[in-house]
Amino acid sequence: MKQLEKFIHEHGEELLRLAYTYVKNKQAAEDIVQDVLLKAFEKQASFRGESTYRTYLYRMTINRSYDYLRSWHYKNTIVSKKIQRLFGRSAEEDVLMQSENRQLAQSVLALPLKFREVIVFTYYLDYSSEEIGTLLNCSPTTVRTRLARGREKLKLVLKEDGFDGTIENRN
Repeated sequence: MKQLEKFIHEHGEELLRLAYTYVKNKQAAEDIVQDVLLKAFEKQASFRGESTYRTYLYRMTINRSYDYLRSWHYKNTIVSKKIQRLFGRSAEEDVLMQSENRQLAQSVLALPLKFREVIVFTYYLDYSSEEIGTLLNCSPTTVRTRLARGREKLKLVLKEDGFDGTIENRN
């Protein structure tokens, strides 16, 4: 049991943030991560080592998130709650978060998935185009194209909303 606790402690929080960026629902993200961590723990011995273990866990989380988004439950649930907490922040941290940061985060989460995921991996998780390409099963060029298009969409949305911050250009 101690080994399982260590496994969850090492990987749980970052996987929760990742799942949340896809499903935009804290409870669903927690369920996804729980499922991924249990399966990864059970199948630990069969890991082939073709990538880093972290990449393996991210890929499992992304796939499980896609499964959730395609599920009957998700498609028949009306999403009506506003984003109260972003990426597992505590209520105290959320209250202290500046309105511009909140607006930026909400605008990122409102982007189409293919743009949202590359922006999150690049800016929130500091992944390179090559690493993101591996995770998303696409080329680094496709990642950079999606990132550029996502930034442009984000700039337009933020400009319409009167956001006066800047979006850093990073490839």
